[in-house]
Amino acid sequence: MISISLCMIVKNEEGVLARCLDSLAPIVDEIIIVDTGSADATKEIALRYTEQVYDFEWTGSFADARNFASAKATKEYIYIADADEYLDQENQEKLLQLKSILLSEIEIVQMLYCTTGEYNTVYNFEKEYRPKLYRRLRHFTWVDPIHETLRTDPIVYDSQIEIIHQPESNHAGRDLQALLQAGLKEDYFSQKLHHMYAMELYRSGKDSDFTKAVPVFEKTLSEDGRSMDEVKEAMCVLAKAYRIVGNLPKFFGFALKDAVTTSCAEICCELGIFYEESGDLEEAILWYQNAATETESILDIRTSQNIPREGLKRCGAEVP
Repeated sequence: MISISLCMIVKNEEGVLARCLDSLAPIVDEIIIVDTGSADATKEIALRYTEQVYDFEWTGSFADARNFASAKATKEYIYIADADEYLDQENQEKLLQLKSILLSEIEIVQMLYCTTGEYNTVYNFEKEYRPKLYRRLRHFTWVDPIHETLRTDPIVYDSQIEIIHQPESNHAGRDLQALLQAGLKEDYFSQKLHHMYAMELYRSGKDSDFTKAVPVFEKTLSEDGRSMDEVKEAMCVLAKAYRIVGNLPKFFGFALKDAVTTSCAEICCELGIFYEESGDLEEAILWYQNAATETESILDIRTSQNIPREGLKRCGAEVP
């Protein structure tokens, strides 16, 4: 049977932490909780389950906090959990069974992360595989009978364990702040984070979030090696940001640049909103119709579905 260290980073989770730990404490062999600045009873609750509760000064990076927590672990495997998730009885039993039979060569175990729709974000699909359990110390192995080499790809096992993710509220504000800090700090914003930032802005961002993001996405357009997908993501964010602040030359500039390529539903919606707010309903209807029937979304599926349809209704047009 393998041994497991539970490693968590928390902040102001007094409403959900006990639920999470109650479901995992009977299974794991060690509990490590890293608090990044709670102002509620989170630490007091954590201390009921373990003495290994540590303070960590928030750096703006979840990776830094995860690495700090993992460095405290001593068992064979590390299980990563967020406070707003838990295992029901059926899946507790599945994890206990996995713990007793897991083959030594398995280095990463993926589990199904199940998020309730109410607080779904771009990171949390209804059900998706995520790496949740991984070997603390990795053993490298030589492979191939001739011209032998070290195997560097981890051995991953996709389990049928389902983790219930049930937050008390949407974490979009926290995530957008972290993405903004990373985008301003990093010399080169990774393609993955670039896409996630643009998607989260369109999914949950307020007007102020878009205007704050302008330096990050303007940098994209000045960097060599950016893909057309990243360029179009940047143009969508910038067009909306400049519409919000009323900078029409820049707004139309990015909208026209998008039109030079294959137009996307996000830009069509922005043009529809602009003309609707300007009182030109005929032109607004044209762009809402383009969004709903002629183009595809690249960041937010709602821009080719309910957003233009609701715009058409407001403008008194027939809805497709």
